[in-house]
Amino acid sequence: MAIKKTRYIWKDGELIPFEKASIHVLSHVVHYGTSWFEGIRAYDTRKGTAIFRLPEHMQRLHHSLKIYRTVLPHSVDELNQAAIDIVSKNELASCYIRPVALRGFGDMGVYSLRCPLEVYVTAWEWGAYLGDEAADQGVDVCISSWDRLTPNSMPSMSKAGGNYMNSQLVKMEAVENGYAEGICLDTYGNIAEGSGENVFVVVNGELITPPSASSLLPGITRDTVFTLARTLGIPVREQNIPRAMLYTCEEMFLTGTAVEITPVRSVDRIAVGRGRVGPVTRAIQKQFARITVDGEDPHGWLTFVPGTEPKRMRTTKKK
Repeated sequence: MAIKKTRYIWKDGELIPFEKASIHVLSHVVHYGTSWFEGIRAYDTRKGTAIFRLPEHMQRLHHSLKIYRTVLPHSVDELNQAAIDIVSKNELASCYIRPVALRGFGDMGVYSLRCPLEVYVTAWEWGAYLGDEAADQGVDVCISSWDRLTPNSMPSMSKAGGNYMNSQLVKMEAVENGYAEGICLDTYGNIAEGSGENVFVVVNGELITPPSASSLLPGITRDTVFTLARTLGIPVREQNIPRAMLYTCEEMFLTGTAVEITPVRSVDRIAVGRGRVGPVTRAIQKQFARITVDGEDPHGWLTFVPGTEPKRMRTTKKK
């Protein structure tokens, strides 16, 4: 999905023109992958444009850098305001927001701490990550031949750019073989996550997801599902998930900012359940839509962008 050009990008406290957001070819990030980022969605709700779980994402960005002995020079509140400003100034009703910190031009070599840190917040219009029909019809996935990074080699709890070289191998293999996504195993052969999504299965009416120790990024949408499931009275827990459980579970879905809540209809060409979206998945999706479409906010997860017109008012004016 091509990125649509916007007017502004936030860089270290100021808005700059889209075309001016560039880095040098000798920047450390180009050669060694030293970047950290977040993915956040702003939704065009019936009550106005709202950014979903904005503070939690910016806090996780801080944690990602801390693991690499780096202090982010902008507070969570400052980054929150940067995201609000970039959505507002670019006049985006719904969009994907990408804060990114990277090591720029300075020293060359593996040791990175002498290279300057540059921080950007960008946003662009971005639709359904796995296709327009994915949320309603589900997707086909495969077990990847590429394992997830081991916990003591690359910390999956940091959303670092370099980690996604592993994800690219998983994604390329899946797409080239006719699947929408690949699912990684951890070092013990249990389910870890997709190339950029967390995994949930339904067994005997209970939601199960791999634990954080299974070389995965503890997703914010994953955490959201915990709360939504409990609100619905659906039991949910973390446990190791063997590969075979994906072939025998009743339902399966993927979660993440990009994919939101996407059902899985088959794994390695074996139907999940009856090969269509199940009732637990659909119930979770409906609860999620109450927040991201209707603008209801019982959990305090929405940050409304000031000055945005409610969707219902824009619809009324068009009639």
